[in-house]
Amino acid sequence: MIFGTRTPVVTAETALPGREHPGFTVPAEHEVLGTPLQGPWPEGTQVLYLAMGCFWGAERIFWRLDGVVTTAAGYQGGFTPYPTYEETCTGRTGHTEAVLVAYDPTRTSAELLLKAFWENHDPTTANRQGNDVGTQYRSALYWTTPEQEQAVRATREAFQGVLTENGFGEITTELRPAAEAGPFYYAEAYHQQYLHKNPGGYCNHGPNGMTCPVGLLRQDQVPAQVDVAPPGA
Repeated sequence: MIFGTRTPVVTAETALPGREHPGFTVPAEHEVLGTPLQGPWPEGTQVLYLAMGCFWGAERIFWRLDGVVTTAAGYQGGFTPYPTYEETCTGRTGHTEAVLVAYDPTRTSAELLLKAFWENHDPTTANRQGNDVGTQYRSALYWTTPEQEQAVRATREAFQGVLTENGFGEITTELRPAAEAGPFYYAEAYHQQYLHKNPGGYCNHGPNGMTCPVGLLRQDQVPAQVDVAPPGA
């Protein structure tokens, strides 16, 4: 993984120009789940976009959760059309490394996905996760439904309370509707399900030691601990 460097926040006027069409082919199926990477998905499937640093480890967290239909690595929240990985790494596209999570709301919920999000990265370090530094590694949540927005804001407030109680700082996670954040551009084929294809690959995600309360859930609704390497591993 190429580590980012500190760069000024770009604008639409200063961002790299990009291109009119994708510069590479995206795989048709998820390597682990065997589901369409770009759809179509079963009727009723909902999509939430999350960014929590390097998308390799972030994507693996979510494809392991019950009720998830598919996941994909990509770029979102910036200006450059159809960016490449190398362009995004410069910090000059405005994008963050994001993960598309398509899920069945009858088998899981936005709250449970967000619980995994808050508990498996550091949302207080602006434009940084561990050694990965740059705006392309910023924490972000982009919702697609009013119910997701409600869950995003409620879990953010709840997790901030937990952080404050334990002496940690303020959450810096970017919160926006996906329509405002802009298109999700799929990343290159080798990034998709990277840690499945490269089990010993770089990952700096894992439990941060904090628990995000998600309301009065039954115990059988709470997902088991995600089995990933601890931060910095």
